[in-house]
Amino acid sequence: MSWAPMLAISGVLAIAGLTTALKPKDTAARVEVDEKPIARSGPFTTSFAPVVKKVSPSVVKVVTSTAIKPNRFPEGLEAYAPWLRQFFDEQSGRPSPHVPREHGVGSGVIVSKDGYLLTNNHVVDGANEVKVTLQDGREFTAKVVGTDPKTDVAVIKIEAQDLPSIEIADSDKIEVGDLVLAVGNPFGIGQTVTMGMVSAKGRGNMGLDYEDFIQTDAAINPGNSGGALVDVEGRLIGINTAMLSRNGGNQGIGFAIPTNLARYVMDNLVKDGRVTRGYLGVLIQDITPALAKEFKLKGTQGVLIGDVTAGSPADQAGLKSGDVVLAFNNKPATDSRQLKLAVAQTQPGKTVPIQVAREGSTKTIEVAIKELPGKDRLAKSGTPDSSDTGTLNGVGVSDLNNEIRRQMDVPAGVWGAVVTEVDPDSAAYEAGLKPGDIIQEINREPVKNAAEAVRLTENPKDKTTLLKVWRQGSSRYVVVDENKAG
Repeated sequence: MSWAPMLAISGVLAIAGLTTALKPKDTAARVEVDEKPIARSGPFTTSFAPVVKKVSPSVVKVVTSTAIKPNRFPEGLEAYAPWLRQFFDEQSGRPSPHVPREHGVGSGVIVSKDGYLLTNNHVVDGANEVKVTLQDGREFTAKVVGTDPKTDVAVIKIEAQDLPSIEIADSDKIEVGDLVLAVGNPFGIGQTVTMGMVSAKGRGNMGLDYEDFIQTDAAINPGNSGGALVDVEGRLIGINTAMLSRNGGNQGIGFAIPTNLARYVMDNLVKDGRVTRGYLGVLIQDITPALAKEFKLKGTQGVLIGDVTAGSPADQAGLKSGDVVLAFNNKPATDSRQLKLAVAQTQPGKTVPIQVAREGSTKTIEVAIKELPGKDRLAKSGTPDSSDTGTLNGVGVSDLNNEIRRQMDVPAGVWGAVVTEVDPDSAAYEAGLKPGDIIQEINREPVKNAAEAVRLTENPKDKTTLLKVWRQGSSRYVVVDENKAG
């Protein structure tokens, strides 16, 4: 059995673990939320046509266009494949203006009347152009507000008002057995509706960092990515994302990102330009019957702490290896996937109670959650109509932690942000910046971590950036001129 995410664009690789976004001006997407659970008693309907009519205008077709980047024309190959010359400039060997483009088709959901849409990261990732077609035939060029590969959520925006936005439900209140409809654009054939039920909740192990999938047997096929999963009242409960299949076709096992998770990501991207996640600093595992016996637990509920990161919030609060987390922030900790998600969605700076079982007794420990350290994108050019004003476009960075220090043999006195990726089409690449470089200063301001590097590239005075970079035992200065990009 294979995991088959419905990629809208073949050959485009989402860089796992990076959270990327434009710097938006908006502070929030104005969405309509109805938190009441659906009625689960009453006469059974013989038609869902009224629900479909209500929902259909909110579901759109998303068409993306991505330039294929062929490699430099190899010397000496002219006699064997002269037709390749059509893609290259004779003088420079660079791709000619006639570079072919790759197109992908997916779906999206209008969630606010002023033009915000939810879709999947894998639908729009890497796209040079994103077009949105409404049910009434109107077509718009969309701006990618932000993408989050860790959850496969993306937010795009079109410039329009009074759009047919969908009402959003509280996805925590759905139950296995609830009837659902999947609305999208499978195979690009046009808007299609399928019916099924919620088959399971809280599915994971699908390859993403943060997962809480709704499983459904409503038919979901390629092109449905980013489409709507709605309840029988026409309220959005999930964003259709993937299917599990042996042969690439629908087999009644589809997955949708629940709206509560999608809303959390969207609110962060719209308000802050990036997804902020909480950090506890523990390595955790599920409780097996054998572990429950050894730790004298009554059942397998809870999450075992295998290790605690030195200096982390957990370490500072007194959590220990061997502790079993029973509840986090007054909610039961059922398994490691659920606990990881709960910590991530906790606002950094908030102090939360954690109930643990330790050596036969139960105690509650207060922990001040910090922001998750890790990889950030300094800036991303996004779609052509991007309003991003940052510098160092296409450069990804992460914190310089102890593990990276050991791997790269970085001296104790060297601090900064580690370069994890450099877009080959960026000005930083042309200036010679490479993955593995450690950025120590940006425009003569010291850099201690990835967050500082991101901050120092926002709203610059001009598009020229002076970097002090440590590489292989010595430091050097690099000038990145964004005005000469490409």
